[in-house]
Amino acid sequence: MLACVCGSDLWYYRGESEHAVGSIGHEFIGVVEDLGADVTGIARGDLVVAPFIYSDMSCPHCRHGSTISCESGGTFGNGTADGGQGEAVRVPLAGSTLVPVPGAGHSDAVLRSVLALSDVMSTGHHAAVSAGVKRGDTVAVVGDGAVGLSAVLASKRLGAERILALSRHSDRQRIAREFGATDIVEARGDEANATVIELTAGVGVDAALECVGTQQSIDTAAAIARPGSMIGIVGVPHGTVPFNEAFFRNIGWSGGPAPARIYIPELLDDVLDGTINPGLVFDYDTDLDRTPEAYAAMDERRAIKSLIRVGAL
Repeated sequence: MLACVCGSDLWYYRGESEHAVGSIGHEFIGVVEDLGADVTGIARGDLVVAPFIYSDMSCPHCRHGSTISCESGGTFGNGTADGGQGEAVRVPLAGSTLVPVPGAGHSDAVLRSVLALSDVMSTGHHAAVSAGVKRGDTVAVVGDGAVGLSAVLASKRLGAERILALSRHSDRQRIAREFGATDIVEARGDEANATVIELTAGVGVDAALECVGTQQSIDTAAAIARPGSMIGIVGVPHGTVPFNEAFFRNIGWSGGPAPARIYIPELLDDVLDGTINPGLVFDYDTDLDRTPEAYAAMDERRAIKSLIRVGAL
């Protein structure tokens, strides 16, 4: 099994959000070892990827595209279901939640990219979809964490012509460039806003993707979006969305937690045929016994995203 640390896990690690003692983690892939009597659609021995939300895919909200709101669902590792950072995971609603990965003998690089689909790549894709990114667009991505970098890749995949990545870290800039960023903006706050407006000849971007959740990043997304555009917001909000200011510029806000189970099949096809390689966001690799070090590396910004190995796949 492979698992990883999410940026949202760091809120618990830092003591800024409460978490009950017990398993944690909501991003993992693994091999099915056993099945409940009523589980269909997967088999023992299947390699599967788990979206970070388990869902029945049949309730009114799932059918409407919001698996985060599944009437029978929940999040892994939050007290209602096992966490993915462990030796094994019991998956509720396994038949509707888990996505089998076709083929066998996948390389480590492919497995890392499959793991990225469980959350960060799906979330970056959700930002781009929510903002309506389309072919020929100019897009700005606010945030250079794993989700922000994935949003760059998602924007490129959807055909954006120009992608401005707001990043001040050379290692993250390198991946942003590899994922399709055409411009790097190293400034923050008012300076970043002015730079993006200047780079777009005073117009602003066709789509702004907010991938952090801080007040500064939210304000930046609002400031650089052109009138009549959409902002895709997927950073867990720790600030207030400036709706009144956006209202008079006809700017819309859309997003939230990604319906990963809906996105994974199409993204998986692109991973398996080599079209996208979201696994590049994993730049720290350790085993289950050293999980605390994986958290520390991300908390201290020595890592973009930490991968945790639990046995061989």
